[in-house]
Amino acid sequence: MEDFVFYNDLKDFDSNDYQLIKRAQEATQLAYAPYSNFFVGAALLLLDGSIVAGANQENVSYPLCMCAERVALYNLSIQHPAKQIHKMAVVARKEEEFVPATCCGACRQVMLEFEKRQKCSYEIIMLGADKKWIKCRSASVLIPFQFEF
Repeated sequence: MEDFVFYNDLKDFDSNDYQLIKRAQEATQLAYAPYSNFFVGAALLLLDGSIVAGANQENVSYPLCMCAERVALYNLSIQHPAKQIHKMAVVARKEEEFVPATCCGACRQVMLEFEKRQKCSYEIIMLGADKKWIKCRSASVLIPFQFEF
């Protein structure tokens, strides 16, 4: 797979990707975003076919907020510590309209850490600023100059 593949419409995805995106959309209903009204959902498709979801959680003290991607990933590490991620979908909505949103830098670094933990990459699906869907092959292409220790 190339680093990035672009899709004009949800209907262009295969059924597995489409269902994963739908699960991420459903997860936006569980977001707690009373301050920004920006509801984000993430869904992880695991190699065994199960799905783990997450939604952003805000706090009046903004630095204490948690993004949907990290909620899903940390959920995975507690609920299914030995399972591997195959794909991740991330979506956002304002009111009832789904809007473009790509993962923040902190989430990209955590996503990369999970790739390192499982010793293989996973695909990430997001809606880009131009309203085209983006599928990338790995978190490493989203954060090319990652933090190393």
